[in-house]
Amino acid sequence: MKKHSARHHRIGDQIQRELAELLREQIKDPRIGLVTITAVDVSADLSHAKVYFTNMSNAADAAAAEQALVRTAGFLRSEIAHRLSSFTVPQLHFIYDRSTERGMQMSRLIDEAVSRDQGVRDQESDS
Repeated sequence: MKKHSARHHRIGDQIQRELAELLREQIKDPRIGLVTITAVDVSADLSHAKVYFTNMSNAADAAAAEQALVRTAGFLRSEIAHRLSSFTVPQLHFIYDRSTERGMQMSRLIDEAVSRDQGVRDQESDS
């Protein structure tokens, strides 16, 4: 099994930049909305790329955005082929990245715990 080299990371980063630009400038599908490409993981043989994305809408909109991205994957791949100086362009597989949602949920839970803790301290100081 091949390890990922610096070249794989450079190609993934380049694909991420190109996809972000293409989505912003050329894709007009309203289902995609405010999509952000968070990471691109290229396979060792450069034949596949997992494209992680997030959006600022709810989970139902994320599913619709994923379907729209899957439908435009062929166009996006052909446009990336024109922009990259590589012999092969990986097939794009879009995956919804839930890390932003989880991060916001954890932050909210921490804020709630801190406010409860502060409430307990205030009650103890009043006694």
